[in-house]
Amino acid sequence: MSTDKWYQEKELSWLSFNERVLQEAMDKSVPLIERVRFLGIFSNNQDEFFKVRVSDVKRQVMIDADQGKTNGAASLLRNIQQKVVRLANTFDEVYKELIVTLARQNIFLLNENQLTPEQEAWVKRYFDNEVRAYLSPIILRAEIDPVRFLKDEYTYLCVGMIKGEERHYALVEIPTDVLPRFVVLPPGKSRRKKSILITDNVIRLCLNELFAGFFEYDDIHAYSFKMTRDAEYDLSDQLDQSLLEKMSDGLKQRLTALPVRFVHDREMPPEMVQTLVRKLRIQGHDAVMSGSRYHNFKDFIGFPNVGRKHLVNRPLPALKSREFKDSPSSFDAIRRRDILLYFPYHSFSHVTEFVRQASFDPAVLSIKMNVYRVASLSRIMYSLLDAANNGKKVTVVIELRARFDEAANIEWAKILTEAGVTVEFGVPSLKVHSKLCLVTRREGEQLVQYAHVGTGNFNEKTANIYTDFSLLTANPEITGEVAAVFDFIRQPYRRAKFNQLLVSPINSRRGLYGLIDAEIANARQGLPASITLKLNNLVDKGLINRLYGASQAGVRIDLIVRGMCSLVPGVSGVSDNIRAISIVDRYLEHPRVMVFHNNGQPRVYISSADWMTRNLDFRVEVATPILDPVLRQRIIDILEIQLNDTTKARLIDAEQTNRYVDRGNRRKIRSQTAIYDYLKALEG
Repeated sequence: MSTDKWYQEKELSWLSFNERVLQEAMDKSVPLIERVRFLGIFSNNQDEFFKVRVSDVKRQVMIDADQGKTNGAASLLRNIQQKVVRLANTFDEVYKELIVTLARQNIFLLNENQLTPEQEAWVKRYFDNEVRAYLSPIILRAEIDPVRFLKDEYTYLCVGMIKGEERHYALVEIPTDVLPRFVVLPPGKSRRKKSILITDNVIRLCLNELFAGFFEYDDIHAYSFKMTRDAEYDLSDQLDQSLLEKMSDGLKQRLTALPVRFVHDREMPPEMVQTLVRKLRIQGHDAVMSGSRYHNFKDFIGFPNVGRKHLVNRPLPALKSREFKDSPSSFDAIRRRDILLYFPYHSFSHVTEFVRQASFDPAVLSIKMNVYRVASLSRIMYSLLDAANNGKKVTVVIELRARFDEAANIEWAKILTEAGVTVEFGVPSLKVHSKLCLVTRREGEQLVQYAHVGTGNFNEKTANIYTDFSLLTANPEITGEVAAVFDFIRQPYRRAKFNQLLVSPINSRRGLYGLIDAEIANARQGLPASITLKLNNLVDKGLINRLYGASQAGVRIDLIVRGMCSLVPGVSGVSDNIRAISIVDRYLEHPRVMVFHNNGQPRVYISSADWMTRNLDFRVEVATPILDPVLRQRIIDILEIQLNDTTKARLIDAEQTNRYVDRGNRRKIRSQTAIYDYLKALEG
C-alpha cells in the first residue's frame, strides 16, 4: 500500500462526519422533531465547510493552475463536489420523508398553495402586520452589484416579473434576523392538526401585495437561492504559511469575499439562474447547485415542536456536583479536592457560580481569564464587570480572531475596557484557544490560587449541548503553571518551563511525542502498552506517523474522533492495532482527552487542543494532567463506556462507510445516556 493511502484527505473526512449527522436525521429511533433539527445542523455544518474548507481548496487550485499543475487540489475539489452532491440528494430524500412523517403526527408543513381560504386570509393579515415592514426589494438593474451587499447567512427570493418580452428581476431577503422562520397557523376546525408555514412562503403568497403598484406584469413568480462566501479573512487560522506566501496580493484580492457556492431552487428558470450566476460573478471552480425549494436549512435547528412530548428528546436534568453542594463556597469545595465537571451532564452553573463568587468575595484579589467564545448574554462576562466594579484586578485575554465571533468579541472588549478591566489581545501570531481562569485569593498570610482548565468555552449556551470537561483545582503544581501561561501570553518572548501542563506552541508537540514514545518503549519490552484518545479532529501527520509507529510496535490504540480523521485504521503492517470510532448523538462530542497506559500508572490529560498542526504549533492551547487518581479513573470509565457504544458509534475506516458498530450479542449501550446514569449514581 502506497504511503499516500495512509492519510485521508481532511476535507473528505469532514464530509463523512457531516454524513453521520445526516444519519441521525435518517434514524427512526431518534424522536421526530429531533430528526428535523438534525437537518438544520447538517445544513449549518455544510455552510461553514464551504466558507472555510472549500475556500482553502479553491485557493490552492488557482495556485496550482498558475504553476501549471493539473492534479492535486483540482482532483480533491472534484471529489468534494461529487460527495457534496451525493449528500445533497440524500438530504432532499430525507426531508421529503420527514414531511410525510410529520403529517402522520398531524403536523403539516404547508406551502402557499396548500392553504385553506381562512388560512390564506390570516397569512395575508400576518404579512401586512408583521412582515411587509422588513422587506426592501433590490431591483437587479445593470448597475447593481449584489456581491457587495448580499449576506451569506440569509436566504433570498429572486422574483421574476414578466410582461410580454420584458423581464424584471428583484431580490428579497428573508428577514429571519427579526422574524421567526416558522409561522404556526391558528388551529382550524380540527385542533389536532397543527399547520406551519415557512416565512419564505408567506412572502411568496403576498408577492402582489409587495410589488403591485410599482411594476406592471402579467406573471410574477419567486424562487429561492443562497450563496456562501469565502471566509478569506480567516486564512491565518489554517496557518499553511507556504500557501499564504505563494499567494500574490492580486490573487487574494480576486478571492476576497466572492461566493464559493450558489444553491438555487431546482425549479428556477434557466434564464434566472444565468442572470444570478453572472451578477454574483460565480467562477469556474465555484459550486453551482440546484436544490430544494428551501435554503438556509440551518434554521431548522429551531424547528418548533407543536406536537406531543415524545417527539423530542426526554430531558436529562443537569446534575449538581456533590462537592459543591456540600460546601459553603466554591473555594471551600475546590480547596478540599480537585473537582471534575462534565457538561452538559453537570450543570454549567458551577462554573458561573465560581466566577460570580470571585467577583464579590472580599478575599479575592484578582481574576484572569481567556475568552474565545461566550454567550450573547454571558453571566460570566457580567461577573467580570462586577469584579472590576468591586475593585478586583481583572485581566481578560480576548481572542478577536475567533471565527464567526469576531464582532461579538470586539464589542465585549469595548465594554470590559470601559469598566476598567485590563483587556489583552494575546499574541499577534497565535490564536489564544486555551480555556483558563485563574483566581488569586488572600487566605491568612498566604496567597492561594484557584484555576479552571477546560476543554470547552466559557459559554453557558453551548455548555447545554456540547460535552466538555472542566477541572477546578487549587493544586499549586497546576495553578502555578496556569499563571505562567498568562505570563507567556503577555510576554511571549520569555519562554516559561512547564513540568505538568502541555502548552502549545511551547511543549505540546514534544510532550505528546514523548508520551507516545514511552508506550512504544514499553511495548518493545513486552510490557502492557495502550493509548486512548478522544478528539474532535486528528489530522497532524507528525502525530499520525507516531501513532502508526506505536501500532507497529504493538501498542493498542483506541480512537474516538468526532470530526476529521486523516489517520486510516486497519492498514496491514501500518495501523493494524488502531481502532477508530465516531459518536454522533443528541449532544455534540467536544472534549479532547488523552490516556496513556504508562505500565499500569495511567497518565490522563484533558486539553483544549485537537491534534491539528495549527493547534500544536500556532495557537496557545493547554492540556492538564489529571493528578487525582479518583478523577483519572472517572475519565477512563467514561471513555470505556464510549468505546463500548453499540447504538450511536460508527466505525472510521479507509472507505469512510460510516457503518454502525456491530452490536453482535452485546447488550445495547447508548453511551451518552449511560454516562448520564454513571455520573448521576456518583453524585447521589
